[in-house]
Amino acid sequence: MRRNAGLFVAISLLSGFGSSAMSLVAGIWILDLTGSTSLAALAGLCVYAPVLAGPWLGGLLDRAPRRPLVIAVNLLLAAALSALLAVRGPGQTWLIFTVSCAYGVSYVLIDAGETALLPAALAPTELGHVNGWRSSAQEGMKLVAPLAGAGLYAWRGGHAVALLSAATPVLVALLYAVLRLDRAPIDQPTERGGGPRTGLVVLFGQRATRLPVVLAAVSIAMSGFTTAGIYAVVVTELRLPTTFLGVLASAQGAGSILGGLIVGRLIAARGAGAVGVAGTALFAVGCLARCLPWWPATVVGAVVAGVGLPWTLVAAVTAVQTHTPSALLGRVSATANTAMFGPLVVAIPLGAVAVHLGARPPVIAAAAICLTAVVVATFHRQSAPSDETPTAPAPRRTARGARRGAAARAAPPAGPRPGRAGAGAAGPRVR
Repeated sequence: MRRNAGLFVAISLLSGFGSSAMSLVAGIWILDLTGSTSLAALAGLCVYAPVLAGPWLGGLLDRAPRRPLVIAVNLLLAAALSALLAVRGPGQTWLIFTVSCAYGVSYVLIDAGETALLPAALAPTELGHVNGWRSSAQEGMKLVAPLAGAGLYAWRGGHAVALLSAATPVLVALLYAVLRLDRAPIDQPTERGGGPRTGLVVLFGQRATRLPVVLAAVSIAMSGFTTAGIYAVVVTELRLPTTFLGVLASAQGAGSILGGLIVGRLIAARGAGAVGVAGTALFAVGCLARCLPWWPATVVGAVVAGVGLPWTLVAAVTAVQTHTPSALLGRVSATANTAMFGPLVVAIPLGAVAVHLGARPPVIAAAAICLTAVVVATFHRQSAPSDETPTAPAPRRTARGARRGAAARAAPPAGPRPGRAGAGAAGPRVR
């Protein structure tokens, strides 16, 4: 098990380095080629837009052998990145957009695939720990990789960054190939049918997954909603230079690394639901601290918010892995990702509009929304015998039993629970 845990952390380090380096350089490259900041910003939209198709893409993981599919996606991503070597001028800018879209599709498939593979490689008691370590690894790469990518771009140009980023998914594919998956027969294809609706029913049909995913969705959406407000607090209210935003980003990254290292123990001791509540509350406290008219408090608030966000994300991912039948983990994981990250598409522009009311009102509103979610989640947890008790079959069932469970859920008497208000998946991705 320690071998598999180390391999998953190494996968997160490699994939986090390659994707973080390329995500920054793609925008810089487009800006240099076209001189258009709006076109450069569209590269990021291309990466995140495919998450909205998560429930449909996740079904592929339940209809095909998962490990071969994840390996194939990584190799295809490497091939797509290699195509950037053909970029010579503004006329080939479309290639960068195409590769950005390919990155987005691969994120959905690989994130869901890795979430589905983890329970087959690790004991249930290890899932929270390894998910936390993976989160810390990815956050660490977000501090290092953009600087390394930008430096390499300045030194050798975009082609060098493309080659480096293309090498990482090849190495990741090799690491996937040597994993030992012997805890569940998840590599067997399942029956067709059910579609996205099955993922929604399983995800939101049980309290043990519904509450952590909703809390993660709220926290991640509010992290996007407060972006413009925090910029305004630093520049307008505190009258600090824009470079101070880099200090806040590093402080939040440091908090995320710390939070990822300890979240596994908390989940083992208190359960995913309780950790999700605590993470959302911490993020709200961090928002309020960043509203104080004193720059050290803003830095402390960034660290606190950085601890809280990965707690909500890791709690949600661990709950999905623990309480979802193995035959359905692909579509349920992808649906959870859509629920958690999809609201960012709306939250970020709404925050950009809300900042016209003032720098602090959007940040205070985000804290209030998070605290409201905490109160509601706490009430629901206390009103149930145990929020950690699954109402769906446990993931250790056989593939045949899981398929029977899927068929039963595909046609529930009352239909699936109403959707997006109870959705959730993750902001900085656990990959």
